Amino acid sequence: MELPLIDVRERKPPWLKVRAPGGPNYLRLKRLMRDANLHSVCEEAHCPNIGECWEDATATFMILGDVCTRNCGYCAIAHGRPTWEDREEPERVGRAIGDLGLEYVVITSVNRDDLADGGAAHWAATVRAVRRHAPRCRVEVLIPDFQGDAAALQTVIDAAPNILNHNTETVPRLYRLARHGGRYERTLELFRRARATAPGLPTKSGIILGLGEERDELLATMRDLVAEGVSILTLGQYLRPSAQHLPVARYYRPEEFAELAEAGRALGFTHVEAGPLVRSSYHAKRQADSAGTNVAAAEPRASTHPRPEPAARPPLQ
Repeated sequence: MELPLIDVRERKPPWLKVRAPGGPNYLRLKRLMRDANLHSVCEEAHCPNIGECWEDATATFMILGDVCTRNCGYCAIAHGRPTWEDREEPERVGRAIGDLGLEYVVITSVNRDDLADGGAAHWAATVRAVRRHAPRCRVEVLIPDFQGDAAALQTVIDAAPNILNHNTETVPRLYRLARHGGRYERTLELFRRARATAPGLPTKSGIILGLGEERDELLATMRDLVAEGVSILTLGQYLRPSAQHLPVARYYRPEEFAELAEAGRALGFTHVEAGPLVRSSYHAKRQADSAGTNVAAAEPRASTHPRPEPAARPPLQ
């Protein structure tokens, strides 16, 4: 399917325009976030869907602070040397989700390469707090790669999330340019380990388009993810957060996203959410429904595999 490119020197195409947020549910959720001293990736990453999602009382909670130890070329989240530590945060997140009466929640975090376990124990405590305060709420975890630490990954898996999500972000050729500190093979290995230790746990990944990838590279990456058992894929347009970030190589048209969604389903994904404004947690509940997840399946897992030894952590550069 050959479609003309859009000159990225022009203004953003009309399908990328969204209404400014400000409805009553949006304001209520924003106030709750402030009162509970919580962070959302919706705000930190400048998500274009914040108005729609927050008005629908859906948010992605970001734990472990708002400073990332990595500096990816596409990401709006602040980076540096985090000093943040808050052992009470898991309980606050759990209470907030219970107070909101949410039936589905996505939890994510910054990379915390400065911590011995990458923050895995904090992750597990947060999932368990949600279970206590909102037992009918399904929990999707959008995790970092924990620098390939298998024990850290297992700690999160043992907390029994309903969906394990880790974003691939881009094709292997662009990792060095876009994903500082990330490794493509490490991403695939994460899914490989998850499938080995928790074969019934649905896995999910996301790719942002417009960084300079070629179609054949994108399809090859999608095949790699299917081969590692990933069942849900999100595809969305890269939007440059600032002049200090990577430029947009091209804007994809809505019909291109539709064609890629069809190609993804043909490759074997259970669900493909694709569109210019799609982000990893956009319509996450609907994606989970398509994968057949339910609360009853999310009981704490006693791993039948030996727990791997924690990986040694190199000092931050």
